[in-house]
Amino acid sequence: MEINFLAILLAALSTLIVGFIWYNPKVFGTIWMSETGMTEEKTKGVNMALTFGLSILYAFLIAFILRFLVVHQTGALGMIGGDAKLAKPSFIAFMNDYGTAFRTAKHGALHGFMTGLFLIFPVIATNAMYESKSFKYVMIVAGYWTVCFTIMGAIICQMQ
Repeated sequence: MEINFLAILLAALSTLIVGFIWYNPKVFGTIWMSETGMTEEKTKGVNMALTFGLSILYAFLIAFILRFLVVHQTGALGMIGGDAKLAKPSFIAFMNDYGTAFRTAKHGALHGFMTGLFLIFPVIATNAMYESKSFKYVMIVAGYWTVCFTIMGAIICQMQ
């Protein structure tokens, strides 16, 4: 099972599209700015090329590891050490029978959503408690990442 870098890249780029919508002032942008103390003045000194470039890099890293959570066959490959050429006939037979099982956008979206809800939300909520951030902040940021993980999971699982 080869790594589909196109799927990972598309999944990473999807976070920017979601972010442009999610953080638009007509959606959650104004509330997010208020909850974080961000102002128009503060945004003027930001190097947006660097910000977007690093955002894509970080999203690429997330998408790379997310594939292990949404494509079950990567776990089977891990069980044999990662090299399918060295696998026993039982692995080949297993992959012939189940190599495309649960490989749909719907299934990937489910696992992406669960990752957002049960991994990302608690991490952001815990940090927010210690940073004295509001629950609105938690819901906006965790909601964004949960939507992103749902979409990323769908792309990765469908295209792997």
